[in-house]
Amino acid sequence: MPLPEPKLDLVCSLRVDLAPIREMGRGRAGQRRIIPIIGGRVTGPRLNGRLLHLGADWQTIWADGTAELDARYALETDDGALIEVVNYGYRHGPVAVIAALARGEDVDPATYTMRTQARLETGDARYAWVNRTLFIGVGGREKDRVLLDLYAIL
Repeated sequence: MPLPEPKLDLVCSLRVDLAPIREMGRGRAGQRRIIPIIGGRVTGPRLNGRLLHLGADWQTIWADGTAELDARYALETDDGALIEVVNYGYRHGPVAVIAALARGEDVDPATYTMRTQARLETGDARYAWVNRTLFIGVGGREKDRVLLDLYAIL
């Protein structure tokens, strides 16, 4: 019996506002840095609200320029539910493109790859579905924000 092919369903788009990067220096696995998350918006067919002014992306930049993304933050839906977001992934691309991103330039997200896997969790019964849903993200970096579309895997 054939297995069903997974489908993707857009849940929301995040506009994640960031404070300046805090460089930690070289760690065991590469260049370490912390990027504080200071707010933002969540809009979409299944989730709408605001990102809270808490959380950060703890990044490691590997020798080949790949950014390992490890972010934890929270959103509050427009109807008052709190949802934790744990988002892990990678950003990589041509050296010149990654250098332009590092300088804060606007770069077409089609010229590099930013993909994540997200885990959402809440105790609010209205959003219990997020606790048992797998999410993937497609993202892009701007000077002071990250743009991220989250899709449920159906």
